[in-house]
Amino acid sequence: MSDNFRSRATEEENEVTPLLANEMGSRSRGASFASSVFNLMNAIMGSGILGLAFAMANTGIVGFCLLLVVVSALAAYSVHLLLKLCDQTGINSYESLGERALDKPGKVLVGCAVLIQNIGAMSSYLFILKSELPAAIKSFLNAGNTGTVWYEDGRLLLILITICVVLPLAILPRVGFLGYTSGLAFLFMLYFTTVVVMKKWTIPCPLPNNITVLSESFQVSNSSGSECTAKLFVLSRKSAYAIPTMAFSFLCHTAVLPIYCELDRPTKARMQRVTNISISLSFTVYLVSALFGYLTFYAHVDSELLLGYDTYLPHDVVVMTVRLAILLSVILTVPLIHFPARKAAILLLFGSRPFSWWIHSLTTVCILCVVLILAIFVPDIRNVFGVVGSTTSSCLLFVFPGLFYLRISTQRFRSLDYIGAVFLLVFGVVVGALSLILIIFMWVQSS
Repeated sequence: MSDNFRSRATEEENEVTPLLANEMGSRSRGASFASSVFNLMNAIMGSGILGLAFAMANTGIVGFCLLLVVVSALAAYSVHLLLKLCDQTGINSYESLGERALDKPGKVLVGCAVLIQNIGAMSSYLFILKSELPAAIKSFLNAGNTGTVWYEDGRLLLILITICVVLPLAILPRVGFLGYTSGLAFLFMLYFTTVVVMKKWTIPCPLPNNITVLSESFQVSNSSGSECTAKLFVLSRKSAYAIPTMAFSFLCHTAVLPIYCELDRPTKARMQRVTNISISLSFTVYLVSALFGYLTFYAHVDSELLLGYDTYLPHDVVVMTVRLAILLSVILTVPLIHFPARKAAILLLFGSRPFSWWIHSLTTVCILCVVLILAIFVPDIRNVFGVVGSTTSSCLLFVFPGLFYLRISTQRFRSLDYIGAVFLLVFGVVVGALSLILIIFMWVQSS
């Protein structure tokens, strides 16, 4: 009995250590299961939640639900393939899997995709700060002055928040330290979803015409009762933004392997449970917030959901608090998204050198500077969701996991995972290419 117990213990130890030995050597107790779930959920949920109601308005309720189920299921399955490859090879980073599959070009390709994806994600989060934080401060202060004061400058506030809050959290050396802030960010997202449900019965439909300041998407006559009819299926040019926005919203693959490395008692099955719980909870929050956001504004939902509430309930206390909650959640999410971006940049520029605080700090500051520049000059958050979602998000979510599995795995040609990997690869290439072509076509037409 004791020999069998020792044998099983040795097998479990061998299952845990190969993944971690490459980078961490002897390892102290890692992040807890709950902390890892919160970190992965924080990596999944972010600014994408503000764009999903717009996606539902352009696909219909049934169409949106079907697409959301497909994208979330494929996201969980692609993580399964990545974890399976890590288990087979002992590799502990997405970039190293790319190198194993496609030699050095694969490493560079994945590193660039991770860097672009996460910089795009962080810039979309900071874009929300730039557009929403001045209005949030002004509404809480009940400022009635007609002149311009410093806190009404979103660019200045963005720089101050980045230096005082984001930079100290982003410069932390390990992602596990962010478990508490990730749990807090998820609570803020739950609060946002609750308020979206509540406000469905506060804003009348048809939407009132006597608003003097309307966003572009609300400049439509609302006299017809048909404006309040939900569509089950919608197909239009704007539907091209749906899958990229969902891919952007469910992409957590750049954070999966760092979280796996720091998980206490890391095994593939344990990390898969972390992934399944995180994606399932995120799916629920996404679906509820998108559904009730759409049922509030119907075809006139804005590309950033909060803008509709700002227009029709500008002085509502609950809306003001939910806006602040989203802003705090965004601030706490940026450091977590920064972690894999910095890791990819260091791997591309400096290789597998030992940890250096000088390189670590310099890379952190440089990435945040690039993100700040993009957040200041990007005109519409929908552009970030569309372009980044159809290119790097599709590659990291669908194309790379399928391609790497086909190149690295030794499983037979007709195995279930082999067929699944082929489907992921084809789906990612076709959907990403079609979405990007349609988005560029709409840009050309509008210009």
